[in-house]
Amino acid sequence: MADDAQDYSKCAKLKVALVHDWLTGMRGGERCLEVFCELFPRAEIYTLVHIRGKLSPTIERMPVHESFVRKLPMVEKRYRHYLPLFPRAIESLKIADCDLVLSSSHCVAKGAIAPPGVPHVCYCFTPMRYVWDLYDDYFGPQRAGSAVRAAMGMVRGRLRKWDVDSAARVKEFVAISDFIADRIRRHYGRESKVIYPPVESGRFSISREVGDYYLVVSALAPYKRVDLAVEACRKLGRRLLVVGTGQDEARLKAIAGPGVEFLGWKSDEEVAALYSRCRAFIFPGVEDFGITPLEAMASGRPVIAYGMGGALETVVEGKTGVFFKKQTAEGLCGAMERFEEIEGGFRPEELRSHAENFDTRIFKRRIAEFVTAMVG
Repeated sequence: MADDAQDYSKCAKLKVALVHDWLTGMRGGERCLEVFCELFPRAEIYTLVHIRGKLSPTIERMPVHESFVRKLPMVEKRYRHYLPLFPRAIESLKIADCDLVLSSSHCVAKGAIAPPGVPHVCYCFTPMRYVWDLYDDYFGPQRAGSAVRAAMGMVRGRLRKWDVDSAARVKEFVAISDFIADRIRRHYGRESKVIYPPVESGRFSISREVGDYYLVVSALAPYKRVDLAVEACRKLGRRLLVVGTGQDEARLKAIAGPGVEFLGWKSDEEVAALYSRCRAFIFPGVEDFGITPLEAMASGRPVIAYGMGGALETVVEGKTGVFFKKQTAEGLCGAMERFEEIEGGFRPEELRSHAENFDTRIFKRRIAEFVTAMVG
């Protein structure tokens, strides 16, 4: 504990430049940034675009520097459409003299240019997914129009080259999971330390009452594969609540049955209540890590997850959840039916205890240890 206090004290004295892709809402990446803001109260944030009022008070109170993307038309609703400009935009940010640049990156933040002699650590959610592993999920024939596909076909190679070249600016990579450490190794040829993202287990509690619904909490983006949960619950006649919004919302509503309800975004308190009373949480995508399953476990509820990606590092078959191996609606239906056969065997206290292994205090301590060791 004394060592932790010493590390925290050192972090509080550091002047750190925090680089984050964009500040448009509170999701898993922003939960990590929030902890960075707590660890480094003297920090300043550099980002492509900041929609004020969408972040937690901890983040909103920090000085924020935006790129020229902020001045582009309809940026608050369509900032992702400016993807080809993001490399130049992140490089245009003039980072003031500091002790450390700490980027939290899933797109271009790791390409920020640090002042001369200042070390750059990247907390990497993933190499740029839009041009690597999930390109077809965003720009395939069923996902984008012909004009968008043609435009991305022209710039994809350039974006990939920039993504690889700019990785050389990073002194040390920290990956959010072994799954992402492998992706960093494949795309950048770099090794990385793994520090799992934080789960605020204190925000969640076990309920004595369990409802009749399954639950999804997710941005409604194509790669999240919420469509599998919608189709499976329609086929089985099960009730499903979906928390979230996104570009896939209209398509999902079109294929939903009468038992599927779309709730939009909810407050932290409302989401915690929904977690605590669901039959099980459904996690159908291949995720880089996946904080939401651990939030469900912190609420004492089991998880039904696709058995690939970060879920393999957080969900324990038969103890905290059930996997399905084929990423199809039929595969998920089978897993739901298996879950219902053993539903009473999951112990809420054991589920919560497992989630506490990923608690925010552990993340905070490991980041503090890593940074203080790096800056000496």
